[in-house]
Amino acid sequence: MPKDSKKARVKKPAWDAKAKALLIATAAQSKHAEEITVYQVGDLTSLADFFVICSAESEPQIRAIVDAVHDSLAKKGSKPLGVEGRGASLWVLVDYNDVILHIFKKEAREFYNLDRLWGDAPQLPFPSSEMEEPPSKKKERGRVR
Repeated sequence: MPKDSKKARVKKPAWDAKAKALLIATAAQSKHAEEITVYQVGDLTSLADFFVICSAESEPQIRAIVDAVHDSLAKKGSKPLGVEGRGASLWVLVDYNDVILHIFKKEAREFYNLDRLWGDAPQLPFPSSEMEEPPSKKKERGRVR
């Protein structure tokens, strides 16, 4: 086959770190993670471009969040570089290279307070898992029957 007829292989760019961070947050939300915050830390540290920080009520919920994130990213061909703290389950860190997921039990999140540490970083808007009650329901609550 002549050289001219060969198609040049175009390497697909790695998918966007922002999209990955939002997918991680969405997967965590699907398992009822609380207080999900996505920090854009790339200008503040070389560790990652984004941190996703969330809270969980229990060890089984932490495991469910880790599994949901793993499954969502595996579908996109992304595997974690490492998982730390899975046995202790007060704070689990999952490293996806340009995005790091931190899952805390509530008391550990308050103690380590990464939100204060990275509070100067811009946050990506991420819809809350708590939807506001429709106005009609609010009015009904105030009525005496």
